Amino acid sequence: MNEVRILYVEDEPFLARIVKESLESRGFEVHLSTDGLQGLEMFRELNPHICVLDIMLPNKDGLDLARDIKQESPRTPIIFLTAKTQTEDLIRGFKSGGNDYLRKPFSMEELIVRIQNLLSFTSPAYKGSDSKYVHGERIVLGKFIFFPARYELHFGREIRSLSHRETQLLTLLTQNPDQAVLRRDLLLKIWGDDSFANSRNLDVYISRIRDYLAKDPSIRIHTLKGVGYHFQMPE
Repeated sequence: MNEVRILYVEDEPFLARIVKESLESRGFEVHLSTDGLQGLEMFRELNPHICVLDIMLPNKDGLDLARDIKQESPRTPIIFLTAKTQTEDLIRGFKSGGNDYLRKPFSMEELIVRIQNLLSFTSPAYKGSDSKYVHGERIVLGKFIFFPARYELHFGREIRSLSHRETQLLTLLTQNPDQAVLRRDLLLKIWGDDSFANSRNLDVYISRIRDYLAKDPSIRIHTLKGVGYHFQMPE
């Protein structure tokens, strides 16, 4: 896709400058706002590809800003940056429309990976893929239909709600049908690092996805020992 426009709303000047410059050095087009009301005005002017929002903001906090953004543009992905760490804070963030949540302090590499992951679900380049399995916002998986933006997997009238990481994993697999997908690539794109703990988490998520798709035996996720996985699709 063309240069990615990011709306970044942050009222800590030092952090804002570092993040903005770091993202711009990676080729992103970053528009910075320092309060929630201004951020909403900028959103309407820019139509950004993705929003990165602090939660504690003057005039309008990040949660209210996210709700307003989602009302006007439900498909725009939102990442929250915050020092809040309680479970109820995470729940409030997701209920307000957040797609991902990054605790302060954070590494720029992790932020960039999370931005790229969310964009992979919503970029025109992905939705416009000439893959025979992709039809607009839905992905046909044999007898299943996968809706990444809605975090849903449909089998007839049965609808399974997926978690954010389950959606990330299944999206990455469907983007690479009938070819090897490296474990390390999955770990870096979904978790931001390839530590032993995250590697075990990946095993758990692969098992879940296999279970979800088990009703259609023509769909297989083969383990390539020491390499990664091969996602087999029906013709």
